[in-house]
Amino acid sequence: MKHVLRTIKGLAIIALLTLAVGCASELQSKENLAIAAGFKTITPTKPDQIARLKSLPADKVTRVTHKGKTYYVLPDVANNVAYVGGPTQYQSYQQLRLARNISNQNLEAAEMNDDASMNWGGWGGWGAWPAMGWY
Repeated sequence: MKHVLRTIKGLAIIALLTLAVGCASELQSKENLAIAAGFKTITPTKPDQIARLKSLPADKVTRVTHKGKTYYVLPDVANNVAYVGGPTQYQSYQQLRLARNISNQNLEAAEMNDDASMNWGGWGGWGAWPAMGWY
């Protein structure tokens, strides 16, 4: 039962994020998913923290071990922010990304089906142009 509720909650979050994100950049989309998955926003203040943030691959969640614990970090160097989560949050992040991708694929398939089902015969189709003298 918890799995079903978690899935429904995830899909609802994805739907809201899809509406809210719209044409946002890929990094912004990843940040939104990270926040929805429970990642915390951390602003490095010390020079060594800032250097470590800058050393991480941009636009990518990276696994980092600190004091024996595993964390997952999505850096936003331009805004001097890191999104940090543990294994549970990272798993939620992966599930949200998968659900978003499936949702996008379903939307594309629905659009293709809609295009294929249109009746162009009422418009005369492409064959009507020579009959109208448009050549």
